[in-house]
Amino acid sequence: MRLGIMGGTFDPIHNGHLLIAQEAGWRLELDRVLFIPTGNPPHKQNHEIASDEHRCRMVQLAIADNPLFELSTIELERQGFSYTVDTLEALHARYGPGTDFYFITGADAAADLLTWHLPQRILELAHLVVAERPGYQLPVAKLQAGLPGINLAKRLVMLDVPMVEVSSHELRERIARCIPVKYLLPDEVMAYIVQEKLYQGDNYRC
Repeated sequence: MRLGIMGGTFDPIHNGHLLIAQEAGWRLELDRVLFIPTGNPPHKQNHEIASDEHRCRMVQLAIADNPLFELSTIELERQGFSYTVDTLEALHARYGPGTDFYFITGADAAADLLTWHLPQRILELAHLVVAERPGYQLPVAKLQAGLPGINLAKRLVMLDVPMVEVSSHELRERIARCIPVKYLLPDEVMAYIVQEKLYQGDNYRC
């Protein structure tokens, strides 16, 4: 089996996430793509994020009509910081040696791979699938120099996909300021945000 892994806070999930996952699934002939909301990300300790329940529900709503996609709560079930390497180790134990793993991320995040916890082990456990950004060059030579035990040419997959230039941070700000977000995230997710009064602040007047 070929299993894609799409991690993130998904606060909220948006069409950029969905598009990259769909393109990866098609181009790499993946059998499934797991959407894994982060549990306790070490790089966001000073950021307030929506509850696990809200983030999971938004993912469920966003992926409900796509049989390729599946929600996994593996990181939310684990105590302590959420490290990618720990998630990959757990997935290997769960799915067994007959599964090939493809960790999907953006070029900006991949550029910081050497700062991640045990980056060499990550690439031993999974192929790194990087969604390219127009005008952005991934520092492949720098990454390879920092990963002497890895043949990056065999473990790195560059994915040229149509880009939706949007971030969860930008969406939260737009929602708080009553700026339209239609076509940037699924309508079902926006309906849930309105229903649960997420990202709106005390002075929300839309």
